[in-house]
Amino acid sequence: MSFLWKSSNGGTTEKTLTLEEQQEKQINEVRKQLEEPSSLAIQGFLSDASILRFLRARNWNVQKSSKMLKSAVKWRAAYKPEMISWEEIALEAETGKIYRADYKDKLGRTVLVLRPGLENTTSGKEQIKYLVYSLEKAIMNLTDDQEKMVWMIDFQGWTMGSTPLKVTRETVSVLQDCYPERLGLAILYNPPRLFESFYKIVKPFLDHETSKKVKFVYSNDKESQKIMAEVFDMDKLDSAFGGRNLATFEYSSYAEQMKEDDKKMQSNDAGSDASSEASFYSGTDSPKHEDGEHGAMKKACAT
Repeated sequence: MSFLWKSSNGGTTEKTLTLEEQQEKQINEVRKQLEEPSSLAIQGFLSDASILRFLRARNWNVQKSSKMLKSAVKWRAAYKPEMISWEEIALEAETGKIYRADYKDKLGRTVLVLRPGLENTTSGKEQIKYLVYSLEKAIMNLTDDQEKMVWMIDFQGWTMGSTPLKVTRETVSVLQDCYPERLGLAILYNPPRLFESFYKIVKPFLDHETSKKVKFVYSNDKESQKIMAEVFDMDKLDSAFGGRNLATFEYSSYAEQMKEDDKKMQSNDAGSDASSEASFYSGTDSPKHEDGEHGAMKKACAT
């Protein structure tokens, strides 16, 4: 990328910026359009790495990226996702419908397992809250060299009633608008034929980049099964997804793990750019988390 610069003799010279300089320039342009952070949580969220993700999500358009980021900041300030605790969503987690796997993919990305067929509640508001909680904890557990995660969606037991369209649309909105560039890959494992019709309804809500990350995988299709071997160590992958790991979700041990994650998030034990959405606090700096602050999101992070 080239820019014209005024020289000391009044003329202009052309300077070619390096990729790093280009990105720094655009980050600064976005920052100029943002208000001062209203809390430590928002300050932690507005890292350079976070702004870069919003820029990538809007194809490096500063105006569109700024608008998107402002909406995300407004949502985080009201929803306070980093303050959701295990006790608030423990009921949602009982069946293992969403959990963080105890293994990563070959690139070191955190893996979130989703089993919509195990839906155990009817409140869309609480279901979205648990999704947000799971996203925050997945981000917190990313390694320093990774900023994206993998979603593994197991369709065993799924019916059209398992995922109401309204909740599905909110899920897409939260992921794309509030956590842009966090999804590296979404594997839809053994979706029934009925889901193909459902996906045709949902797909228009996905942006182009997100839809490219969606892969359909079937256990009886050798070609699609190759995707699993390419992405995962089969010795670590759940047997439910064709791997050789026989371990299954165990609620009580997972609850203890999540409570420990809550403590880490509160104690400011980690704070890398890779986990910038997961803000950390200590002592009296931690804002109080009230249930009433988690209002229903008709269109989360609307742009």
